Amino acid sequence: MSGLLRLGFAGVGWIGRHRMQALIDAGVAEAVAIVDTDSACIEEATRIASCARVCDSYEGLLEQPLDGVVIATPSAAHAEQSIAALRRGLPVFCQKPLGRDAREVACVVEAARAADRRLGVDLSYRHLAGMEQVRQLLRSGELGTIYAAQATFHNAYGPGKDWFYDRAQSGGGCVIDLGIHLVDLALWLLDGPGVEEVRGNCFVKGRPLRESPDAVEDYASATLRLSGGAVIDIACSWNLPVGVDAEISLRLYGTKGGVGLRNVEGSFYDFMLERFDGRQRTILASPPDAWAGRAAVAWAQGLQASHAYDPEADTLVRLGEVLDRVYAG
Repeated sequence: MSGLLRLGFAGVGWIGRHRMQALIDAGVAEAVAIVDTDSACIEEATRIASCARVCDSYEGLLEQPLDGVVIATPSAAHAEQSIAALRRGLPVFCQKPLGRDAREVACVVEAARAADRRLGVDLSYRHLAGMEQVRQLLRSGELGTIYAAQATFHNAYGPGKDWFYDRAQSGGGCVIDLGIHLVDLALWLLDGPGVEEVRGNCFVKGRPLRESPDAVEDYASATLRLSGGAVIDIACSWNLPVGVDAEISLRLYGTKGGVGLRNVEGSFYDFMLERFDGRQRTILASPPDAWAGRAAVAWAQGLQASHAYDPEADTLVRLGEVLDRVYAG
């Protein structure tokens, strides 16, 4: 199809509004309908999309003439709302996590496949400037055999909304909030290898999570052993005293060189991508880079070409299964 996509936006908090603005600025979509339980968020959203219809309910939003739905509500609603839209024949772009566990994710993916509709999830770090160059370096074999990766995502603040700390609403803590990006990015860069073994350790307030099963973890580490023997070590946290706002990095090491990304001076938004050759490093990309809305724009651009199911969504189930195994220990 051609022309602007008519999109409905469910959840117009900060992230929902940011993705709305990115889609509008990219010239691929218009916001024709919005819904949110917070009147202040609605007020802010209508400043971006003054002609958008404000709906009283999610069901009311789905009744509007739409080409797709963008979902940025609390995690507990993601699977149900995605399935409801897909069953109406509407493509979906959803904030992560798509579901609170692999079972919910699989149900959404199956609904997308059955409806033959495009499904996207906001795994935004795939879209950092230079990331495709990194992927091509890995694919080319120029870095040799990749045998190890180290990844961290420490948020020194932690979430500001209560629902994040309620397992029934969030599905988990820092693993499903932050670790999901690390697991996804590492596996995506390596072209989706099989994960043969997962060992996870989750803590809440310094004690093993298993001692407080109704709580959510604020620190976690995990080791993933891939088919072929490569190992990925991951650590993520909320409210960890790391001395900066955030510490975010991913490094992949091969027999002929390495590559990695790191945030700059504790920023959540500024990243360096680098290649490593012995003691030498080459900068592949650096700030400024307006990357955060690119996943939504890429989904919309794909939607302009075809509403049909994108097999890339199959990887979402595998991602959910790995996270479940981290929680299982």
